[in-house]
Amino acid sequence: MPRKPFVPGAAVVVAAALAAGLTGCTGSSSPDGDAADAKSGGAATSSPAAEPGRYQTLPEACGLPSRGVIRRMLPGDGQALSGTEAQKVYGGQADITYDTDRRVGCRWTRETTAGTRHLGLDIQRVVSYDSAVSDDDKAQAIYGKKELAAQIPSGGGSPSPAAPSPSASASASKNKGEGEGVVTNDATDKSATDKGATGKSTAGAKGKAPSGSPSQKSDQSASPSADPSGSTAPRVLDDLGDVAFLDDKLVTADSGVHRDVTVVFRTSNVIVKITYDQWSTDKTMLPDSQELQDKARSLATELSDSLSE
Repeated sequence: MPRKPFVPGAAVVVAAALAAGLTGCTGSSSPDGDAADAKSGGAATSSPAAEPGRYQTLPEACGLPSRGVIRRMLPGDGQALSGTEAQKVYGGQADITYDTDRRVGCRWTRETTAGTRHLGLDIQRVVSYDSAVSDDDKAQAIYGKKELAAQIPSGGGSPSPAAPSPSASASASKNKGEGEGVVTNDATDKSATDKGATGKSTAGAKGKAPSGSPSQKSDQSASPSADPSGSTAPRVLDDLGDVAFLDDKLVTADSGVHRDVTVVFRTSNVIVKITYDQWSTDKTMLPDSQELQDKARSLATELSDSLSE
């Protein structure tokens, strides 16, 4: 039987068809037909890990403030201290923490005939475990919650009326076990001020001293409501750390009165909280708001400078 003739052109056509088929199978089905570019582009657009915070460790809290600042914040009304007593008072009592690279604190107390002063320092280093959130951003979120809880006005001037902080009302029983106290945010609670903080009641306005009003030795400038500029009112501080605020509350308890000043500031991923209060058993002798605030801010500035070195 005769063979079929070999046609070279047909072989070429078949080879070309096979090549086109293979190319179609291995190519992209996307409209652009560029699968490799799409894959490489996805890898290139992945977000890098967020930057870590500046601070990786924390200093020893009790040794961080200078001895001179602690002495000024805990005056003794002329009472001399022995070497052992001075070390106990000014050396402070360290807080018990389980990770000193994440949180440290210290407490100082001095009792005098004029009353008792407490100073507290809490330093927290914030670490974000979310690769999309930096340590600084996480610290800012925590700081923001503290400022919100303290009801600090965001605008300038005198703050708008706000409810007293629950934490401040609890401090009367927490610090000395003296039962519930009456918390007065001096910048907003004018009624409490009228009844005893400055003696500016209706009767006082007519030149008659109201019953139970403070003596002439009491601090009539202690209430921010008596300060036209509102310089002692709870407020945001613009000259401390990355962000900062100051809170000031007057608390009246059965056994006396005390003023609580709090300064909180953030620098990078570290949040520092200073609590400073003065107790007086004489309700007519109100603790000086300006003095306590000035000393608390002085300590805060020193700590901020030390952390920035």
